[in-house]
Amino acid sequence: MNRLADSLSPYLLQHKDNPVDWFPWGEEAFEAARRHDRPIFLSVGYSACHWCHVMEHESFESKAIAEFLNRHFISIKVDREERPDIDQIYMNAVQLMTHHGGWPMSVFLNHRLEPFYAGTYWPPTQKFGMPGFAQVLESIAETWQNRRANVQEHASKITTALQQMAVGVSESSTAVPDQVLVQRATDHLVEAVDRRNGGFGDAPKFPHATDLDLLLRVGFANQEPSLVEAATLTLDRMACGGIYDHLGGGFARYSVDAKWLVPHFEKMLYDNALLCEVYVRAFQVTGNALYRDVACGIADYLIREMVDDKGGFHSSEDADSEGVEGKYYVWSPDEVVQVLGQERGDRFCQIYDITPAGNFEGSSIPNLPLPLDKCARRIDIDAEQLLSELHEDRDRLRKHRETRVRPGRDDKVLASWNALAIKALAVAGGVFEREDYLDAAQRAATFITSNLLCEDGRLLHAFRQGKSHLNGFLDDYAYCVEAFIHLYESTGRARWIGHATKLANQMLARFQDAKQGGFFYTPDDAESLITRNKDWHDGSLVSGNASAASGLLRLARLSDRDDFQLAAERTFCAAAEVLTHQSAACGALLAALDRYWNGHQQLVLAVADDAMMKSLRPAMVGTLRPHATLSWVIGDAPNSGPVVALNQHRTSIEGKPTLYVCEQFACGKPMLEQELIDFLGE
Repeated sequence: MNRLADSLSPYLLQHKDNPVDWFPWGEEAFEAARRHDRPIFLSVGYSACHWCHVMEHESFESKAIAEFLNRHFISIKVDREERPDIDQIYMNAVQLMTHHGGWPMSVFLNHRLEPFYAGTYWPPTQKFGMPGFAQVLESIAETWQNRRANVQEHASKITTALQQMAVGVSESSTAVPDQVLVQRATDHLVEAVDRRNGGFGDAPKFPHATDLDLLLRVGFANQEPSLVEAATLTLDRMACGGIYDHLGGGFARYSVDAKWLVPHFEKMLYDNALLCEVYVRAFQVTGNALYRDVACGIADYLIREMVDDKGGFHSSEDADSEGVEGKYYVWSPDEVVQVLGQERGDRFCQIYDITPAGNFEGSSIPNLPLPLDKCARRIDIDAEQLLSELHEDRDRLRKHRETRVRPGRDDKVLASWNALAIKALAVAGGVFEREDYLDAAQRAATFITSNLLCEDGRLLHAFRQGKSHLNGFLDDYAYCVEAFIHLYESTGRARWIGHATKLANQMLARFQDAKQGGFFYTPDDAESLITRNKDWHDGSLVSGNASAASGLLRLARLSDRDDFQLAAERTFCAAAEVLTHQSAACGALLAALDRYWNGHQQLVLAVADDAMMKSLRPAMVGTLRPHATLSWVIGDAPNSGPVVALNQHRTSIEGKPTLYVCEQFACGKPMLEQELIDFLGE
């Protein structure tokens, strides 16, 4: 075993038996590089990454390659999910030097931790028009030994460029950007949609959940059907494609083709959390039962497969099982017939495109070439009967699939990703009246407050096997703030606003840029890296600054905190240049900006008790209210302190449900009975 054997990270532990003399990131490795005068080879990946596994098997398990690495380099292995701060910086370097990115990420550093050469996956020997990894190592070692000055000069230039990229803008605006930027961005998204297959761009295709959410929210609020149609086209195609697990629920990371057929099979917690919420929003906007079913399929998958014994959610499931990508998920007609019988099995294969020739390396990924209502008409069967029978068939096949060797699971629990899942389950539980979803969301939220929240109010980033570690990053705080607010909206439990407010206080104290506005990704006392980044753009995750601004705007209304409102405004000012020139990558930030300009409506519903609250919850949260601030007063509301500013003097009149509506800092008279029902039903 090498030095990774003591790690908590499942990804690092996957490499503990490599012949490569791996170091974890830290001073021991840096000092060894200086002492032996060797360059650093930094390898960054994650446990569910297929090509990370390939490079490990081909190169890091090779004794010859390991021997060369050990002789000429100091090798450091980093889990990008544990250390997203390191990943952000050096992924920027990869993209600067190669104009593309991805994992495994391979970067060579000097003793100041400055990058001078970078790439992603390399095969062990030259093929596919790519140099071999052994060849790359030999060249780097020779250059380090004989042309050190060139190395240092190049590293210095790259680092200067990274430092300029770190904050993303040259200067802050003095005014919040105009909401016209939101309209321009949504118009651009509509133009960019693939009109045949949905999604944006060609293969490979990623879900772009924040862009879909923006289209739905703005399209619904502004009554622009073209925006909603652009989003639902993509959601329809994804729901029918092989990227969706039709048996077990949940989405794979992305599709390698333009049709959403062949996924890159790993399942990530964050993708499924974000997509669960988007499908709930699509249901709210359209009433289409397909979106409800997909959202519930994702939520059921998360609760069934991904919950830790202590209530948090695990991070991911691997693409591979038994060393083969996708083996767990594919089928042959004979296997299906064996489980379902001849008649039902043949019908299932016909509907879900399972053929002898297969659609993926000789096997079949279940997908829906035709929507189920059209299938029902084609085979002349009642649609409701078909849906019921297919539900039974999928359940039987899923249970049979569970007898196979499962893909590996990364069982670490991350605060940020769990917050996304909490938010999604809170939204789905409220809209669909699913107490099991709300219970799971509250268990996960309690897990965070019990295991990842320190006595001094700081949030930790990761938990595994009873141990919590690593100070939280901006998205840990911001996502939790948003998650707890949504949990309050769906449960009426004001303690979640209390937790959100305390985390927001910490976020302002430790992450805010007091000079320029916005938030740094790392806290003010974090390890000093070659840059301190600001996170403006959505990637696979929501921009930390976008989430921070969105949560602060909501909390400002709930708690009447001017400092929260000001911090959100300064974030938009700092982001003006990004929003103006790079809006295509800022869907979540644009959604927050849209809320800033339009979020003036406040609804407070006062009820006598929990039973009354639950009876009115569908009316309160079932309709999409993209700009409203929602609040509850339950009984005497002894625990409503964190939202006392909004709820003050607002009580249930004569024990009846009472709705208080304020807009533009003016409040109307309390609404009761039919007037209340009519308003909430709008």
